[in-house]
Amino acid sequence: MKKHNFSAGPSILSEYTIRNSAAAVTDFEGTGLSILEVSHRGKEFVAVCDEARTKVKELLEVPSGYEVIFLGGGASLQFCMVPFNLLNKKASYLDTGTWASNAIKEARLFGEVEVVASSKDANYTFIPKGYKVAEDADYFHFTSNNTIYGTEMRYDPDVNVRLVSDMSSDIFTRPVDVSKYDVIYAGAQKNLAPAGVTLVVVREEALGRIARAIPTMLDYRTHIKKESMFNTPPVFPIFAALQTLKWYQTLGGLSAIEKMNLEKAAILYDEIDRNKLFRGTVAVQDRSIMNVCFVMADEYKELEAGFAAFAAAAGMVGIKGHRSVGGFRASLYNAMPQSSVEALVATMKAFEKQH
Repeated sequence: MKKHNFSAGPSILSEYTIRNSAAAVTDFEGTGLSILEVSHRGKEFVAVCDEARTKVKELLEVPSGYEVIFLGGGASLQFCMVPFNLLNKKASYLDTGTWASNAIKEARLFGEVEVVASSKDANYTFIPKGYKVAEDADYFHFTSNNTIYGTEMRYDPDVNVRLVSDMSSDIFTRPVDVSKYDVIYAGAQKNLAPAGVTLVVVREEALGRIARAIPTMLDYRTHIKKESMFNTPPVFPIFAALQTLKWYQTLGGLSAIEKMNLEKAAILYDEIDRNKLFRGTVAVQDRSIMNVCFVMADEYKELEAGFAAFAAAAGMVGIKGHRSVGGFRASLYNAMPQSSVEALVATMKAFEKQH
C-alpha cells in the first residue's frame, strides 16, 4: 500500500532528493567514499556547500550585502543567536504560537522585549492585526508559519524597523523580499533537508552593532568568515539540501511552487468546509497552506479515534494533530504531491459515507 506522508517534521522529501542522497551514501562524487564519511574540507564537499549557498541566493533572490550560512542547533538555537547578535536595547515580537513564544522567552535574556500583539488567549487561532511596532526597536521578529496551530503570514510585514523571521516551515514556498530582513532562519526538516542543519540568511551590515561580547560559536560573523566551516558542519543534511534546491529550480522557482501549494491546500480546505464531519480550527483568512489543522465537528467528536484508524488503514501517515491542539494536522510541504492530498480527501469522503 502506498503511504502518504503528512508528518509535520521531519517530513516528506522529494524523490529526487532521496534518490540522489541515497546514491551519495554509497559513493559520493565518485570518490569511493560515502557522503557520511568524507572530510568536510575536501574539495568535493566544499563545492557542495558553495553550490548550496549559491542556489539559496538564486531561489530567494538574495540581494548583495547578505550572506547564507548553514548552522547546527535548529531554529531553537536561533531564538538566542538573533538577540545575541542584534538586540541592543529593545526588540519587538509578535506572539502567534508556541515557537514564537519560545523565541520571546529567549530574547528577554538579552534586553527589553515588546510583545506587540498575541493571539494566545484564543489558543493562537488567528494572526493579530493592527498592531504597532515601536520605531526605536532594534528589529521586529515574527514566525511566518505556525506548525502547531495552522496559521501563516504569507507576506513580508510593512514596519518601520528591520525584520527577523523564523521561516522554518514555509521557507521556499513563496517569493520573499529579502531586502526587508536582517535575518531569515529556518530549520531544514520541513522544506529542505533531513533534520540537522539550519539555514540562515543574514544582512552583514546589521552585525557588529552591539556592545556585548558574543561567544565565538554564537557570532554570525564567525560562520560568515569561515563560510559555514568554522566547525564541522552537518555534511549529509547540507548535501541533501542541495538536492532539494536543485529540484526547486526544475519546478520553476518559488512563484511556481507557491501556485502549486495554493492549489493543494485549496483541495483539502474545500473538503474540510464541505464535509459535515469536520471543521477547521483557525480563522479562514489566516489559514496555513503548509499545515492544515482540523478536528471533528462538535456533534461528531466521538468519531475522532475512528477516523484516525480509518485514515491509517488507507495509508495516511502523520495526520494526528499536535498534543496541545488535538484533532488532525495534514502538512502539505513542497514535496507533497497533489495525488496524496486527493487521497486524503477521498478518505474523508469515504468516512463520511459510513456516518
